[in-house]
Amino acid sequence: MASRNNNRNTGFENMKYEIASQVGVNLKEGYNGDLTSRDAGKVGGNITKKVFQTFRDSQGK
Repeated sequence: MASRNNNRNTGFENMKYEIASQVGVNLKEGYNGDLTSRDAGKVGGNITKKVFQTFRDSQGK
């Protein structure tokens, strides 16, 4: 079961770095406490959009 959760975390991390790159936010591996609220919001907002879009697509809408 632990490897399943690890795979989920890896997938999320990959998505996070991919989206950050797309919106022009430079995330480094590990701690990103120096990230501005605006940049963190860009990444988080786009992750939310992608998750909801994936859900909608899976529902056939």
